[in-house]
Amino acid sequence: MRWIVSFCQRYSQKRFKTMKKKVNFYSVIIGTELLNGRRKDAHFTFLNQELLKRGWEHKASFVIEDDKELMLKIFNLIKSDENSVMFCFGGIGATPDDFTRQIAADAFTNSQMEFHEEAKKRIENRFKEEAYPYRVNMAYLPINAKLLKNVVNDVSGFYLQDRFFFTPGFPSMSQSMVVEALDKLYGEGLKKYRKIITIDTSENDLIYIMKRIPKSIEFSSLPKILGNKRKVVISLAGENRKKIDRYFELFVEFCKKNSIDYILEDLKIV
Repeated sequence: MRWIVSFCQRYSQKRFKTMKKKVNFYSVIIGTELLNGRRKDAHFTFLNQELLKRGWEHKASFVIEDDKELMLKIFNLIKSDENSVMFCFGGIGATPDDFTRQIAADAFTNSQMEFHEEAKKRIENRFKEEAYPYRVNMAYLPINAKLLKNVVNDVSGFYLQDRFFFTPGFPSMSQSMVVEALDKLYGEGLKKYRKIITIDTSENDLIYIMKRIPKSIEFSSLPKILGNKRKVVISLAGENRKKIDRYFELFVEFCKKNSIDYILEDLKIV
């Protein structure tokens, strides 16, 4: 009996660590019409807001044309990050320029594809005899794909390995899929602490302090010029509050020692 309890405790701890591990979110927005100005993108803003709402952040975002070789390179780049989670928008339809399903298979399932029976059933129920010969091909997905609900026409999006999500190019369809995926698998991110100080000096005067900040702390420096007066906004963020406090204090001490004016913002939990 004791070994069962021990196993359950270890499993619970392992699951918690898995759920709370660092996650790097990527978005891939596919559409030549975005790059040539025929349409404007709405995917990045929506996904970014949903990530921030849950305590996550973007690692990178790509807007690319409908190019098979480029798509494969981007997917492979993202796959090479063991902490990656990707949301891809566009190219899962039935027209000849919809490459995403095949390229997803090439990148993530060794090119293996299959007709997903549930996705096929939904298309047949929605379009009846008009499901053939073309629309049904939207159910031909990378092997072992799971489905995302399409609230507009029931033609599913899909995801692989609980990490790589593929949605239509239409925001009216993709946005509910983003929410479904995040709510199901990435509901809450790691808690981070952020401290901000605005200092009446130039960045150059603070570089020697900046170099002392470890990579485990998220650091940013934003210069401002108001008339002929220079200011710099320093932000430190991370999961370890004591470490944030320790390195943040270096900037405060610099200001006090040199009689430089500064403004502190309240500690934020992000």
